[in-house]
Amino acid sequence: MLDCEFYESIPEHCRNGMKLYIENGELPGSFLQAVISNKLVEAFGRADSTNTARMWDYGNFLYNKAPMEAWGSEEKMLAWCERKGLKGQDE
Repeated sequence: MLDCEFYESIPEHCRNGMKLYIENGELPGSFLQAVISNKLVEAFGRADSTNTARMWDYGNFLYNKAPMEAWGSEEKMLAWCERKGLKGQDE
């Protein structure tokens, strides 16, 4: 669907989780769920040292690249999963 460069600002070890979420609506792990749901304190609590240092990159990615319908609250995240992400829009 989207080329690899679309996700290049996301740390490598979380890229696939974000890709599967955006493109297929697959629920990611707890750290990315907190980021996507806009739960800052929880995201920092679940972040490893790399993700703590790169938290700005996640915000920048979501705000500037991810579909608005895909992030911002737990409800939006779950609805995005229900519709199967970008893939579901093509069906």
